Amino acid sequence: MTPALETRGLYRRFGGLVVTDDVSLTLAPGARHALIGPNGAGKTTLINQLTGVLRPTRGTVLLGGEDVTALAANRRVRRGLMRTFQINQLFPDFTVAESLSVAIAERDGVGALPWRNAGTDPAAAEDIAELLARFGLAADMDRPTRMLPYGKQRLLEIALALAWRPRVLLLDEPAAGVPEGERRDILAALAGLPEDVAILLIEHDMDLVFSFASRISVLVAGRILVEGPPEAIAVDERVRAVYLGEGADD
Repeated sequence: MTPALETRGLYRRFGGLVVTDDVSLTLAPGARHALIGPNGAGKTTLINQLTGVLRPTRGTVLLGGEDVTALAANRRVRRGLMRTFQINQLFPDFTVAESLSVAIAERDGVGALPWRNAGTDPAAAEDIAELLARFGLAADMDRPTRMLPYGKQRLLEIALALAWRPRVLLLDEPAAGVPEGERRDILAALAGLPEDVAILLIEHDMDLVFSFASRISVLVAGRILVEGPPEAIAVDERVRAVYLGEGADD
């Protein structure tokens, strides 16, 4: 089976500093994979190479078997690779429904049309309604995003990524900054993501990681230290001694 996302020998350096060192990573279709590691491990730099924000010094990124190493970020999006960010990228004055309308209009290539009327299109309206229901945002559809509790803002960001119907979704610390009382909604949303979408989760919340992932890669100093199922990672002495329970991401 062709991997949904794959890297082969990914290597990146800034001057004399190596930040990604021969990283080979494979996500099968529908994978639930987590990437963890201590501060400065290079997780964000690696994700930026996967999404096209950074070009690797050498190595290959493949999306659905296609070499996308030289493709810009927006072209990777069109091929089904989406990401969320540690700090949300929402438009504060847009309502929840308007935000989803924009994403769907861009997805469908009608961004030049009046996106505020996208809800009048039956297919778009159905997509919006499904996303609102999936993420528990229906009661908030007419609220400006700046007025949402932070946990719901994080849910909306995931909903916006999913609106693009991605094949691969990279979730960069979706629970970061979310109050404890709202974290269960994030957990429920992750558990309910479509089974055919491959997910790469970058996260420091180990409860979330071990409840979500079926496979975990541990990145240290730009290299994969160990990779395996959660039960193996949990008892690995190198991981237990140095990397689990660290603080905020790089």
